[in-house]
Amino acid sequence: MLLAVGKLRPWYRAACDDYLGRIRRYGPISEREIRAAGRAATPALARKEEAGRLLAQLPARVLVIALDRGGPAWSSEELARRLARWREGARPLALVIGGAEGLDSSALDRADQRWSLGPLTLPHELARVVTLEQWYRAWTILRGEPYHK
Repeated sequence: MLLAVGKLRPWYRAACDDYLGRIRRYGPISEREIRAAGRAATPALARKEEAGRLLAQLPARVLVIALDRGGPAWSSEELARRLARWREGARPLALVIGGAEGLDSSALDRADQRWSLGPLTLPHELARVVTLEQWYRAWTILRGEPYHK
């Protein structure tokens, strides 16, 4: 499951839908969009409001991987190795992406692991596209397919 804050603009939506379709060849994946905080008084309040909505959508026993700039960055090969281990663990998996202001500490505290896409600052919409692309790439690595070079 991919759980993300906000709706995507059409060009990001098209890219995400493309990767979701590719990933579904390997197994089920769902995407849930959580409404972004409206006009919160501060970024901290926006993060807290969004975290409440995110946490409410997490199924029981789910393994939570939160995208967090402060987390470790993984190579594509490392992500593939982790994906293989997570699948062996037989727990449902949720990739969680915050909104424009990032994730609140309550969402980060709930995470079993944190993952950084690197030190670059990316729009959260683009981070969703990159996350799905890397997820697809990890599958192709595990399957020995030629997509990954």
